[in-house]
Amino acid sequence: MPIYEYQCQSCGHEHEALQKLSDQPLIVCPACSKPELMKKISAAGFRLKGTGWYETDFKTGNSKKNVARDSSSNSPKPASTSSSAAKSD
Repeated sequence: MPIYEYQCQSCGHEHEALQKLSDQPLIVCPACSKPELMKKISAAGFRLKGTGWYETDFKTGNSKKNVARDSSSNSPKPASTSSSAAKSD
């Protein structure tokens, strides 16, 4: 359930309420009991950042794949140097 912020237009009291999306907005201020409570617009309490989410991120068991690892294994590998190469003295 989301937390909504309210502010009274009469006394300035700020109030937070845990409500369902289907609940009606609050109207009566808990501090002064006047019907002057208005819902504030506020930012979300979390941020989605990074490269994104994959469909396999929350799967469990053998069906879970690591997309980042799979894509890096398909990339060409650098040429390795052999230890038997001739050394110059």
